[in-house]
Amino acid sequence: MLFRHHSRLPFAPEQVFAWHALPGAFERLAPRWAIPRILRRMAHSHRFEPDGDGGTHVFDEIEWEVPAAGAVDALAAPVVERTLERLFAFRERRLCNDLTLHGRWRNRPRLAIAITGTGGLIGSALRHFLTTGGHRVVSLVRSRDRAIAQKDAVYWSPDRDEIDAEGLRGVDAIVHLAGEPLVQLPRWTAEKKRRILESRVRGTELIASTVAALHDDGPTTLVSASAVGYYGDRGDMVLTEEANPGKGFLAEVVQAWEGAARRARGAGVRVVVLRSGPALSPAGGMLEKTLVPFRMGIGGRVGSGRQYVPWLDLDDMTGIILHAIMDEKLQGPVNVCAPHPVPNATFADVLGRVLGRPTLIPVPALVVQAVLGEMGRETILAGQRAKPARLLQSGYSFLFRGLEESLRFQLGRTTSDPSRMGETR
Repeated sequence: MLFRHHSRLPFAPEQVFAWHALPGAFERLAPRWAIPRILRRMAHSHRFEPDGDGGTHVFDEIEWEVPAAGAVDALAAPVVERTLERLFAFRERRLCNDLTLHGRWRNRPRLAIAITGTGGLIGSALRHFLTTGGHRVVSLVRSRDRAIAQKDAVYWSPDRDEIDAEGLRGVDAIVHLAGEPLVQLPRWTAEKKRRILESRVRGTELIASTVAALHDDGPTTLVSASAVGYYGDRGDMVLTEEANPGKGFLAEVVQAWEGAARRARGAGVRVVVLRSGPALSPAGGMLEKTLVPFRMGIGGRVGSGRQYVPWLDLDDMTGIILHAIMDEKLQGPVNVCAPHPVPNATFADVLGRVLGRPTLIPVPALVVQAVLGEMGRETILAGQRAKPARLLQSGYSFLFRGLEESLRFQLGRTTSDPSRMGETR
């Protein structure tokens, strides 16, 4: 059987073709939601043609068959059709997103960018996003053998205060994302809290001091992860970067974390700290943990449901990091969240609507506190109505301003325009 998909992109054919030829393109176009393994053979071809107005027509053809015939084949065909329609809607939007974000800096030189935490949700996405933009990515890894064997890898071990500083010479910027996971069942212990704090402070101090010591031979920009937990639980108060820090364990951690990053400023390094909210992706983080109960139809608001969720789409997360690297005027703390945070109850309702599931079963605050203790209070029942004031002032244009649009894209539930859907025969 043959599936056809056509899309038009507002980018020149040479840009579209070049993007597909760069490392990371395959990973960027692979959705993180499950695709049924029912295809025995699939041959994919695509071609790019100019549209006469500076854009590109992209024609994709998928020839496929299933390992059965007759009734089984007839039942499988609609499933494959729907899956391919979802897949290509995702690919089209992702490609447009990436070309848009890289296009904003098209006239700037390509950079060498070092990243810690490339094995995590954000670091993995960022690595492939940057390589498809033509940048060289250097991964900081914790194995000496891997650093020797892997191209563009540099050894570091924050636990031992060790780093191969020479490997960072010639690097333009470093993005520091590594840190002990915050949410890990069953609950925080004294040892877990120690690891959360030390992994952030010691690792950041090592990065900051190394960058500062390299002077003009190393990175001139440090983009360091932080979190909206800086503000504590502030109810419905609108929080810009000028707001005072809040109270609680996470607020204290973030203050120490940001203080460690600022140590690089004395050597003339531009430092940007990203006070980020949860980046939405089914591959990890808050959304991944939330999906199981919601898909089972047993999801709902948590606690009062009034606590704000300062969400952002993972594609905007990677775009904002590139923006922070490229915009030489941006520095200091930056709220990294969509312009329109929503209460937890609204988040639950929208996610249920996208998944086509009811959201009638709330989780009482007493249950969260009984099961998760302090971790539940600070990461689930607390909220921050953060506003990305400095990002908006700096000219960053969000790909996703609405929660439902982001969830539909990330989960492959985009409402298709019938005139643009694939054709199967």
